[in-house]
Amino acid sequence: MDKSIIMSRNHLVATLKKSNKEFTKADIIHYVETEGIEMVNFMYPAGDGRLKTLNFVINNLSYLDAILTCGERVDGSSLFPFIEAGSSDLYVLPRYSTAFRDPFAEIPTVTMLCSYFDKDGKPLESSPEYTLHKACKAFRDVTGMEFEAMGELEYYVIAPSDGAYPATDQKGYHESAPFAKFNDLRTKCMSYIAQTGGQIKYGHSEVGNFTLNNTIYEQNEIEFLPVPAEDAADQLVLAKWVIRNLGYKNGFNITFSPKITTAGSGLHVHMRLMRDGKNVMLNDGKLSEEARKAIAGMMTLAPSITAFGNTNPTSYFRLVPHQEAPTNICWGDRNRSVLVRVPLGWNTSVDMCAIANHKGNSSHYDTTQKQTVEMRSPDGSADIYQLLAGLAVACRHGFEIEKALEIADKTYVNVNIHDSQNSEKLKSLSQLPANCAESADMLQKQRDIYQKYDVFSPRMIDGIIQKLRDYNDIELLKHANNNPKIMQELVTRYFHCG
Repeated sequence: MDKSIIMSRNHLVATLKKSNKEFTKADIIHYVETEGIEMVNFMYPAGDGRLKTLNFVINNLSYLDAILTCGERVDGSSLFPFIEAGSSDLYVLPRYSTAFRDPFAEIPTVTMLCSYFDKDGKPLESSPEYTLHKACKAFRDVTGMEFEAMGELEYYVIAPSDGAYPATDQKGYHESAPFAKFNDLRTKCMSYIAQTGGQIKYGHSEVGNFTLNNTIYEQNEIEFLPVPAEDAADQLVLAKWVIRNLGYKNGFNITFSPKITTAGSGLHVHMRLMRDGKNVMLNDGKLSEEARKAIAGMMTLAPSITAFGNTNPTSYFRLVPHQEAPTNICWGDRNRSVLVRVPLGWNTSVDMCAIANHKGNSSHYDTTQKQTVEMRSPDGSADIYQLLAGLAVACRHGFEIEKALEIADKTYVNVNIHDSQNSEKLKSLSQLPANCAESADMLQKQRDIYQKYDVFSPRMIDGIIQKLRDYNDIELLKHANNNPKIMQELVTRYFHCG
């Protein structure tokens, strides 16, 4: 049997002894019967990026069969701003592959994510998860490859300080207890996320910790493994749900906000392109032509990707010069001042494992599988499904435009662009939008690319543009930077974004 099934933390996978991708309705019913499950929850992402929940008590097996087969009606006008009350009914249908035993429920409960369908029984064109599905299909159809992704989920834990073992401000990277106070909370979050099916790479404390007014603000990060982009989105939204719930149950405040006082959190997204189960990001130890074309697409659409990944005014307090958040449209190797980074990729010919262990045992691991490229502009306000769909569109676009490799060459940098000696290079680079209004303008300008192949619906694009413009924030950054009261009001308003 596949070791991933034997070692899975998802109780359904371990019990049914099959991959979640193979789950059927009969499997869910069997699990409910044999495990004494009393309730079923449907969860689905809405227009605000958060998961909504519908609870069912299992009265009898015929009722369980009915909800698993037919789903249920929901009020779309209360879930999405673009749906009118006069024609608001939608269906939500569970996706069996997402089933997990709810780690928070006192009553034995199975929870599943759902897809939306319209009155005609067709997938809702403007739903977030279906948009991502269409984006991945278009990428596959155009390139012959699969689009995979993983997120680096940063968040802050906020709690009163007892003064013991104070951490050094902005020096929290990979800190251990007792200087890091919430490592145990993070590891419990990781365990719960794994129970929902999340494929986690690792977790650690992050740089941006600080103490203010006897309150600890500790930044943490949970990073995932690359999986098909649709699965990556599901895992990230469930992870945010888990982290918030565990924080609440332990009396801590949790935020994914891009800006809180002097710091904030990003949502870096790593991507890789797969063909026949093999990573094609490298060729003879160097970045492949396919990877550089995908980067060229991201360089081209970077200004409008902010519409999905930087969705409220506080996002643009984070995107400022001389931080690890980018402002310039460029890419480079192992360079944290760029928009798209090619991280260290284990492409050395040296057997480090044998050296570290002093045994002389040679290893034969295919390290080319680990190479990714990282988009660094998104933050915790992102609509995760729209963001990954936008990135899939951008990477696909790189294979459709002429002179993509020239674009990649032109936007490549191998220096710190913020050093004064590199000022001429900095001047040659285009800039990301400085506010929501500019982001909306760029999405309007580039919308045809997102709407190609019917990936993003016109109604969805219209709704995103309108939401961004409604913030009316063209002068907001300047005013807030000079007025702490305005800044605090904005931070408070968007504290629980995404």
